[in-house]
Amino acid sequence: MSVSLEVSENGSENPRVRRSTDGELDRLRRRIAAMSGQPDRPAMRVSDPSDEVLPVPAAIADLLPRGGLGRGGVLTVDGARSVLLAVIASVSGAGCQVGLVGMPHLNLGAVTGLGGDLARIATVPEPGVDPVEVAGVLLDGMDLVVLDLAGAAVPPARTRVMMGRLRKQKSVLLITGGSWPGAHLRLVTEVVTYRHLPGADSADLATARPGVGRIGGMTLRLTVAARGARRVVGEIEMRTSGYGAGRQVELAASSTGPRLAVAN
Repeated sequence: MSVSLEVSENGSENPRVRRSTDGELDRLRRRIAAMSGQPDRPAMRVSDPSDEVLPVPAAIADLLPRGGLGRGGVLTVDGARSVLLAVIASVSGAGCQVGLVGMPHLNLGAVTGLGGDLARIATVPEPGVDPVEVAGVLLDGMDLVVLDLAGAAVPPARTRVMMGRLRKQKSVLLITGGSWPGAHLRLVTEVVTYRHLPGADSADLATARPGVGRIGGMTLRLTVAARGARRVVGEIEMRTSGYGAGRQVELAASSTGPRLAVAN
């Protein structure tokens, strides 16, 4: 959806354009309802609000306070996108509905490789001038909404309104690429090492001969900061096997295990 905003001569918002923007959002609501096969209802129902958390891969769940994404909460994900892709794949693969806002270049092929279900993913690649409002509309019918802020910082007054809607709808809002004050959970991912596919001269890319072999995975360091709790740091192995259509990707916890981060 692409929405343009005009301003009247005195600097105030043009009511005619405001009505046009509202019309675009109404059409988005109808599209969401149609996806559920219930076009007469305002939005889809989430899969099962009685489940308090949305599922994530076991290697990530071990590092989270509740073992998953708590419904009614906001989390931010920064750094390498592998964890973000894995979360989208896990939630959609479990039969939940996922909405993606402002992410036209997200690698959906990687999501399917991680076990995701594209039939349960709705995308709004061009959300217009107010992506936060578009995300708010999707919260009424999605279990997980992923919003890329493109470097923007959302003011606290706006985040409080959205968090109130989240608690009511029992959805989860995942923020990337920007600042969201008051997030319940913050995840930061960085790549530690790349690895070769099995059968290469060495399992460690750093010691392999230059120009030989294929990248067959990586080690990720994931830092989890929950509100009111100490940071936890753990390493995750992302491994690939096979080629082409038979290629498989899996996540596994590192043998080192999670550890509490010590403040300086």
